[in-house]
Amino acid sequence: MSTTSADLVPSIKVSPHELPTSLREAGLVNWIREPLDDAVDRRRRIIFPPAAATIGTPFNDFRGPLLAEARHSDTVLMMGDNPALPTMPEIPTLGDFFRLRFCKIAGAHMLQSARIAREKGLDEKVIMACLLHDIAVAGLLSANHGYWGAQMVAPYVDEEVAWAIEKHEALRYFPDEDAGYTYPESYIDYFGADYDPPDYIRRDHEEARRHRWYMTARLVTVNDVYSFDPGAVVDYGEFEDLVGRNFRQPREGLGFDGSPVAHMWRTMIWPNNFL
Repeated sequence: MSTTSADLVPSIKVSPHELPTSLREAGLVNWIREPLDDAVDRRRRIIFPPAAATIGTPFNDFRGPLLAEARHSDTVLMMGDNPALPTMPEIPTLGDFFRLRFCKIAGAHMLQSARIAREKGLDEKVIMACLLHDIAVAGLLSANHGYWGAQMVAPYVDEEVAWAIEKHEALRYFPDEDAGYTYPESYIDYFGADYDPPDYIRRDHEEARRHRWYMTARLVTVNDVYSFDPGAVVDYGEFEDLVGRNFRQPREGLGFDGSPVAHMWRTMIWPNNFL
């Protein structure tokens, strides 16, 4: 039987390792990425779940067995670009994060909130705060997202905008009927009718009520969209001019400008890095 050139081409079919039963039963198979057919180095990559995502859950007990999988010669821990994610530009802009990194629900929610604020004719600082208020939820962490979000954008926006993003975290839990804000029905579904905010939230609410920028932060909650209208379609392009006037895009790109928060943006660029 003659041999053809096609017979000499190595197979690109990858035979995945048989993972330990403990990992399969724990549901950790999804943290292990088999190489794509066109992968250059033919190695599996393990996404090691961050502590913030696993503490208090059964997954935290399996970090050791998952880490042990990296001892296979054809397996490494995820570092750099995850092939499952779109590659970010070398000089990332805010728009790039909206399009390529932010989760669809939170990203659409912020765009919808900003459009509502703009349609009401509100000040650009309010609109900008609405556009960015849940940025941490969209790309980093949900817990304490107002505080994280304010830090992430502080070097690039007016101080009032960052302050409003931080304080909306606490103001959400307290109605202000005169300002047009009632406690969201969805929060009763999310947290229960008997939920009692912790002391630091109460403290920050009281401080915000006495601050000269109170209404900026309060208007973020007023124009928040707690129903997350799935029928609303808002494109980031609607706010390009607004962002150009109110967001100081670093020439090196977000994540590479050496600011005190550059690491937060880099974390969103490479969210699955082991270190």
